[in-house]
Amino acid sequence: MERIKDNLNNNEKYENQHPELKKEDRFTSPASSLPLYELKMLQEYIHGENLQNLGSHLPHYKKQMMLLKFFKYKKNQLVEVFSRNGDEVIQTVGKVNIVGRNFVMLKTLFTRIWIPYHAIHSAKTPFGIPDLPGGHQHVIYDEELRRKLLTNFGDTVSSKEILKQQFFEESLDTNLKTWQGTRFAIYADKLMKGKVVKVLSEKIYIKSKKKQEISINKINYMKQGRFISFFQRFFSNSLKKKNGKMVRDY
Repeated sequence: MERIKDNLNNNEKYENQHPELKKEDRFTSPASSLPLYELKMLQEYIHGENLQNLGSHLPHYKKQMMLLKFFKYKKNQLVEVFSRNGDEVIQTVGKVNIVGRNFVMLKTLFTRIWIPYHAIHSAKTPFGIPDLPGGHQHVIYDEELRRKLLTNFGDTVSSKEILKQQFFEESLDTNLKTWQGTRFAIYADKLMKGKVVKVLSEKIYIKSKKKQEISINKINYMKQGRFISFFQRFFSNSLKKKNGKMVRDY
């Protein structure tokens, strides 16, 4: 009896000391002896220090790692980016939409802008805008989506843009494949405009008056009108479906 009373007293004491760990009728194990708010701050500090140490040992990848971390932290928030195209400095203010492995895509009211990390000189929160933590876009996992992810992960994720961004860090060439058939203004030392007709791992092909080939490594900046590209993608996808149906009917 005494032992049972002691156990009950210990449980009540634990419940009073760690009410935040109670889940239904059970308790989860504490991750640390520190309070959760202090543990969270310590974890962020450790992650930052680890990233700095990793960057000092991998100097060629430091810029890419730091920009990737910065833009993920600023997902769906306004940023101000200074990039270079030859001797020209381009200032861009937009909302972070896609954070890729080697590029970021920003959105303004009328424009989408792709900026490879190698072209970025500096990036910051615009003056006068509050510096909010982690505005990541969350995905609601209902039971049907959970089941599809468990049983058919590849097809489920590839069919939804928001899931691809959640699970993968796309490269620039992979992302541009979804925009084939739309027009871009491309800065690669000089300005070129045309419709992207083909995307390979190292090159893209655009067509205006004539077909041109551009090395992806030389691209410093890309932009397109959001509303025009919407109709271009719509008609391009409709044409593909129509052609596919004609082939199947044949």
